[in-house]
Amino acid sequence: QVQLVESGGGLVQPGGSLRLSCAASGSIFRINAMGWYRQVPGKQRELVASITSSGRTNYADSVKGRFTISRDNAKNVAYLQMNSLKPEDTAVYYCNAQITDTYFRGMDSWGKGTLVTVSS
Repeated sequence: QVQLVESGGGLVQPGGSLRLSCAASGSIFRINAMGWYRQVPGKQRELVASITSSGRTNYADSVKGRFTISRDNAKNVAYLQMNSLKPEDTAVYYCNAQITDTYFRGMDSWGKGTLVTVSS
């Protein structure tokens, strides 16, 4: 089994920063792409940023220049550094990972989410 656990969410004022972490654990052979998504009530979950195993990144237009995704392959951890936060960034942020387990099965894994609230 594979687990993803997010941390680092919380309340921050507009213009502030937060860093989210996503730790993967379990029967992992290889982690391929990792990504961060977010969702607000009544809306679809949307991609915020993704990163391949080789470090190639992709960002939603709404966060380009403000958010940075990174990963530590040795620790099976992904990060999302969020700067210049805006109230519209308020959402539950979910970590996603494309994982090959030790039985060489591919799986699409999700964390339970961490709430980010941007408000004064």
